[in-house]
Amino acid sequence: MECERTAGSRPRADAAGDAAFDVFARACPSRATLEHVTGKWGSLTLTALHESGCRFNELRRRVDGVSEKMLSQTLHALERDGLVHREAQLVNPPRVDYRLTPLGHAVAERLLSLIGLVEERMPEVLSAREAYDGRRA
Repeated sequence: MECERTAGSRPRADAAGDAAFDVFARACPSRATLEHVTGKWGSLTLTALHESGCRFNELRRRVDGVSEKMLSQTLHALERDGLVHREAQLVNPPRVDYRLTPLGHAVAERLLSLIGLVEERMPEVLSAREAYDGRRA
């Protein structure tokens, strides 16, 4: 699939030499996936599932602050993008397990690296915020 290039974007080619996706192009479907992955709930959900799969309520407890509705929407979007696998088991009461797909694992590993960097550098961030707020007061 080819996406319209935008000024300043870098085109990439796939293995066949065809034009690849360009997240900077408004109509490119990669933009929606990037939003699903990098949004607050998407990134937290993916990284929470990185170690092992879990049930919906376990995941909701792990991702502190997410509503049931938002977690459900997030999981649907990530499943549609091929990052999360949903397995419903026909038992009583019903049981649904979620786990990452291989693609989901690859994405979650990169997110975990970013999260680690942000957590490690938080003293600098807090210092910058304090300096900024001091200039605005």
